Amino acid sequence: MARPTPRGNTRNSKAPLSTLRIIGGQWRGRKIPFPAIDGLRPTPDRVRETLFNWLQPHIAGARCLDLYTGSGALGLEALSRGAASCTFVDRDSQVIRQLGENLKLLNSSDGELIHASADQWLSLQSGAQRKPFDIVFMDPPFNQGKVAGDCAALVNNGLLAEKAIVYVETESRLADPGTPADWHEHRQKKAGQVSYRLYHTQPADNT
Repeated sequence: MARPTPRGNTRNSKAPLSTLRIIGGQWRGRKIPFPAIDGLRPTPDRVRETLFNWLQPHIAGARCLDLYTGSGALGLEALSRGAASCTFVDRDSQVIRQLGENLKLLNSSDGELIHASADQWLSLQSGAQRKPFDIVFMDPPFNQGKVAGDCAALVNNGLLAEKAIVYVETESRLADPGTPADWHEHRQKKAGQVSYRLYHTQPADNT
């Protein structure tokens, strides 16, 4: 994910590139560049491995949303493992440009790239305009209390499919990220300074 810069801030120089490794699926082992922007940290390999083990029964054919996409690690991992599509949302233009290059590198046309802040984009969407999402990855900047508002927008704007699944990554000291009370916390773990949770937004038959 990327720590957002203030609206209107324009960088005069292109950030150097770092790399991440896709750990499963058709692109397993591929190294993908991303802008080495201050505060941008890909979800660690061990966290991604645990997350996608949790998601394994649900990922094939899923429509995914990667908010605060940053390096794109979660959305690209989902596409690698058989997701039908992923919408990547990030307010940093370098992030979006590099994701476009990465999708070309992977010969994938299954990614939708959105250059906007998460809250701005969510406020303009509705389930009447687009098909709802089966899986949402939400890795907002820490210590800014973004989760509750984003979850409310997903629900109120009809952006979640029936029995959708939402992944939330926060600072480990945050006991309650602010997800809706009727969502079921299916899995939860901590790794260092990160806490990560998987929610079922409606009861599922076999989970």
